[in-house]
Amino acid sequence: MNSIRKYIERILSSHYLNYKIVLLIDLFIAVSCSLLCCFAVCLLTSNTILPPTALVLSIVSLLAALPAFFIFKTYRHVIRHSTLTDLWRIGFAVIVKDALTFLFFFMYSIRQGIDSKYLSFFILLDAMLATIALVMVRMVMVKIYERFRSGGAPKSGKNLILIYGTGNLSVALVKRLNGSEKYQVAGFYMYGRDLHSYYLAGLPVYYFRHQADFDHFVPRKEINGILFARNEDAQSEKDRLIVYCGHAGVKTFIAPPINEVGNGPLLKHELRQIRIEDLLGREEIHINMKEVDVQFRGKTVLVTGAAGSIGSELCRQLATLGVKKLVLFDSAETPMHELRLELERSFPSLSFAPIVGDVRVKQRVNAIFDRYRPDIVFHAAAYKHVPLMEENPCEAVLVNVIGSRQVADMAVKYGVEMMIMISTDKAVNPTNVMGCSKRLAEIYVQSLGRAIQEGRLEGRTKFVTTR
Repeated sequence: MNSIRKYIERILSSHYLNYKIVLLIDLFIAVSCSLLCCFAVCLLTSNTILPPTALVLSIVSLLAALPAFFIFKTYRHVIRHSTLTDLWRIGFAVIVKDALTFLFFFMYSIRQGIDSKYLSFFILLDAMLATIALVMVRMVMVKIYERFRSGGAPKSGKNLILIYGTGNLSVALVKRLNGSEKYQVAGFYMYGRDLHSYYLAGLPVYYFRHQADFDHFVPRKEINGILFARNEDAQSEKDRLIVYCGHAGVKTFIAPPINEVGNGPLLKHELRQIRIEDLLGREEIHINMKEVDVQFRGKTVLVTGAAGSIGSELCRQLATLGVKKLVLFDSAETPMHELRLELERSFPSLSFAPIVGDVRVKQRVNAIFDRYRPDIVFHAAAYKHVPLMEENPCEAVLVNVIGSRQVADMAVKYGVEMMIMISTDKAVNPTNVMGCSKRLAEIYVQSLGRAIQEGRLEGRTKFVTTR
């Protein structure tokens, strides 16, 4: 039994059911339903179905079904991904098949002088039975596929998660997570009882109204995380559900946009946990993109900290502005690799260079500036987590202060047009190591810019600091 199961799982995980097999199954069902209906009519009329009659009926049903299925391509659809909108093809194919069958037997009965008063009943019964049988077989196939893919109960090592909300994007996540080796969806989760006891995509909809509901439900169902389909959903629950999850130690995830996933398996293996910047909920700022495009088009742009949350988004935006060359500089190998794959997939015509290096190493920073001669520099490389920097103040100073100084000095040395330093609101009247280190970097960059403006330092670089 285990060997059969493993064989079926291997087929389901690597192949779709061949369309020729689906066509043969459909033809077998069509012929079988016709024979069954003929037997039923004969039983009602106290007649006996003879072998020649059964043979002729089988041939006629087969010849009528073939063009009907070919016309509507019922066998060309992947059954495991079938939806209700695909059923019209089956319905119309059956209608065409029975219309051809009716036409043949009606003409045959006239020619042979046979009473055809039961023919309409036979055709109607055949159409109903064939439609039901074709749909039921597909439903059974889908259930078998889902059964073997999920294995019934949650597999050991999988994270049991709930999807927040019942919108289209939330429902779509069920299919996007189908076959995940790390996550299994237990259902949908929403505030209020509006859809209590409902099912979506075959999964139950659960609800909460206050923390007591959450604290009672989550441990009982052994839920490991809540997945949000949109940033807006996470922002709407930042003071309620996300707080509940924080108290209970339940992880909160945000699904990557579909354009970031592409054809890869990113969503199936790793979901990104919600960060504080996902919950800011600031109003959208409308920017004159024509002016921005003119400023960056045809320029070589260097982004330090390119693989970080801010740096990677800067790279995505710059990739749309017609830059001549985009230089990515970061010390994190794996995030850099993922960013590289994303840019290659989303911007195939973009000229960019992923460079692994550290802003703390002066020789490495100098080599990058010397090789690529950037026109504009975005300095986003920094340590940003306050508690960690409180425990590691030397590293905060080395990266946020010394690293920023070295990037700024190289910008002046190699005649960079403009350097934009990404700072933080924690640099305002700083009360922690991280904020202090960023404030020191701001002061140094500002002093360089002022020295150039006043003629005390030779250079042409314009320095901009943004928090």
